[in-house]
Amino acid sequence: QVQLVESGGGSVQAGGSLRLSCALSGRTMNSYAMAWFRQTPGKEREFVAAITWNGGSTNYADSVKGRFTISRDNAKSTAYLQMNNLKPEDTAVYYCAARGGYNIVIVTISEQYDYWGQGTQVTVSS
Repeated sequence: QVQLVESGGGSVQAGGSLRLSCALSGRTMNSYAMAWFRQTPGKEREFVAAITWNGGSTNYADSVKGRFTISRDNAKSTAYLQMNNLKPEDTAVYYCAARGGYNIVIVTISEQYDYWGQGTQVTVSS
């Protein structure tokens, strides 16, 4: 059974940076595409970024392009989300997700991901 554990959330002022980590256990990470989603109270879960199983392709929501970077280290079974120039509207619970298969097409729909972490809170103050 795959388990995902996020870490690295916290509180930061606008313009600051945070790096989220997502550790995968239970299976070999290199057979999973990885993604980050976020959610605020009363809203649906929103796609943030995704990366293919080998790191060959990435995709970002328009709202975070140029500020966030997704990466992965399969040897460490960990995915990352580097978040720079944070804005108050980035405040949310951030979730890591994994989707099985050696797909080269990046999926942005949450329902198509197989495993989820418990989430980590990111709060950006103005």
